[in-house]
Amino acid sequence: MSVIAVLAALTLAGVIGWLVNRRAGVLRDVEVNDAGSGAADDTAAAFLGLQPGGPTVVHFSAPWCGPCAGVRRVVDKVCADLGGVAHREIDIDADPAAARRFSVLSLPTTLIFDADGRQRYRAAGVPTAVALRSALEPLLA
Repeated sequence: MSVIAVLAALTLAGVIGWLVNRRAGVLRDVEVNDAGSGAADDTAAAFLGLQPGGPTVVHFSAPWCGPCAGVRRVVDKVCADLGGVAHREIDIDADPAAARRFSVLSLPTTLIFDADGRQRYRAAGVPTAVALRSALEPLLA
């Protein structure tokens, strides 16, 4: 009887873990407000000190965050391969105001801004190189 209870508990834990993590690393579209010509996003870009002219990948990390190193490797590789894509890493311990401004609740969190400084994508977790490249390529055109 106890073996069945243990197996049931493990199965339940596995299902709960899968449900919690199924969206980890998935890049989600962010609604772009064209009516106001992105005034709020311009403020966001200025807040981060983003340079106009090309897309920028911003990822929030911390020295104690293990998965953040994975994001760094993926982003560095994709940005180097594509060219014309800027990359900025923000340490939330050193800049907690930026984490609050962008509602960063978990690490790593990755944001993608277009050439006009508007936020276009967001991912919590480690995005794949394929997903990152797919999001960035249209922004380079």
